[in-house]
Amino acid sequence: MALEDAKNEVDGAFTRQDRRGLSFENAFGGAVSFLRRHYSKDLTGADLAVTGVPFDQAVTHRTGTRFGPRAIREASTLQPYDPPYGWGFDPLGAISVVDYGDLAFDYAKTADFPARLKAHIGGILDAGAGSLVLGGDHSITLPILEAHADRFGPLRVITFDAHSDLWQDDDFDRIDHGTFYYKAVKKGLVDVAHSVQIGIRTECADYLGVSVIDAPAVHRMGPDAVAARVREIVGDGPCYLTFDIDALDPAFAPGTGTPVWGGLASWQAAAILRGLAGINLTGGDVVEVSPPYDTTGATAIAGAHVAMELLCLYAWTRRQA
Repeated sequence: MALEDAKNEVDGAFTRQDRRGLSFENAFGGAVSFLRRHYSKDLTGADLAVTGVPFDQAVTHRTGTRFGPRAIREASTLQPYDPPYGWGFDPLGAISVVDYGDLAFDYAKTADFPARLKAHIGGILDAGAGSLVLGGDHSITLPILEAHADRFGPLRVITFDAHSDLWQDDDFDRIDHGTFYYKAVKKGLVDVAHSVQIGIRTECADYLGVSVIDAPAVHRMGPDAVAARVREIVGDGPCYLTFDIDALDPAFAPGTGTPVWGGLASWQAAAILRGLAGINLTGGDVVEVSPPYDTTGATAIAGAHVAMELLCLYAWTRRQA
């Protein structure tokens, strides 16, 4: 296809035959999928499955992230015309990517949700694909990590966030987006010696051995130095990257539940992510995009770009596979 084919292409989410390649249908029309990828529950031959998790029953302040996957998909329709600037390759042509749709769950049975999500991600991994998750609040990362750790062992976790999410909570039946990381560490899912949090700017009494590059340090060091330090910490082992959109300053991402000033600029986040090319990424997520507070759509746009960067990181080491 070429750009002039936009007059004939529509609803590629259902009609496209090839899972690889750019898309040229009009950004303002057609059925919306992430980056206009084909919607499919058949993961045969898929390298990466994008899935939405519209869950926000674990937030401590403002709700609305249940609408995040839908908003991120819509914002992503501006991106699949060209390879992402600055990467030097076309990830959509390099690997096979499908939109696996959203997780189905009973919203009135919150206690059943973590096991259902873990099984959902486990099914993707067992099919031989990686997972790229659109959230949803940050509590969803715990069952996702459980599914990955079952297959890869304790993971080296890279976190972008304003909050550590390491506040002590020894009631493992509670589902809370502010304590999921504490529970992940206590469950042995995280290789803390090779994990790092970036952008932190709220207090935490105990980081449980996880390295921290807080927001002021990012501003002082610059993105290149931050990326180099992250690569040094993480090394070559299997790692997972979770990006809470509130890592960005509210000037760049106002549509989130617990915004904190002094955060990363979007250009800083982009530069750090691109500086991580070559890490052994098993999967990732973008969480806490809350469209009801995103009056201009800027937060969803940021979320869509972060998701594209994660796709690039995943594709980078698999381009010749």
